[in-house]
Amino acid sequence: MQSRTPAPRATGRPRSAAADTAILAATRQALVELGWSKLTLGDVATRAGVAKTTLYRRWPGKNELVVDAVAELFDELELPDRGTLAADIEGVVLQFASLLARPEAKSGLMAVVAESIRDDALRERIRCSIVERQKRLVLEGRARAEARGELPPESDPSEAARTVDLIFDVVAGAVVHRTLVSAEPADEEWVHSFTRVLLLGLMGAAT
Repeated sequence: MQSRTPAPRATGRPRSAAADTAILAATRQALVELGWSKLTLGDVATRAGVAKTTLYRRWPGKNELVVDAVAELFDELELPDRGTLAADIEGVVLQFASLLARPEAKSGLMAVVAESIRDDALRERIRCSIVERQKRLVLEGRARAEARGELPPESDPSEAARTVDLIFDVVAGAVVHRTLVSAEPADEEWVHSFTRVLLLGLMGAAT
């Protein structure tokens, strides 16, 4: 998986994981309370209890910091092993919907997506730090389903990669639209129906 890409580290004392955690948590808190436009690195440093220089050694600006703060939340997602592909999908989609209901995730994601419309570098950071990293869930789910015999193995690597991209786009797009755009609940009933539609497409593509 691709890893987060904060600012190049200066030589000297090693980075503190505790400081990183505090800074990212403070960033999410500031986003909820202040919004994107009023958030400053100075305020984040104060909230995290670190010097501004400590923060700037890690992140060159607000864009990079906020993306990494949001990415840390998405890294909490896990694919549960519920015994079937359908149940696994339902489990991770429910997790995703629950995550998007959290004020810090909602505020952060909406802010960086809005800003990325006019910032190509920010859009690329979102792709690398959030989108590409979370495709691990699709890869894991596909491999598990193949091992169970629920899906045939992909013989063409390029086609397999396109399938992963498509599945991720469909799942992420549907859940984000449902929860953040339509402001409707992605509850168990909706997730069950969505999973059935998704699997109809997958099974159809496999035949």
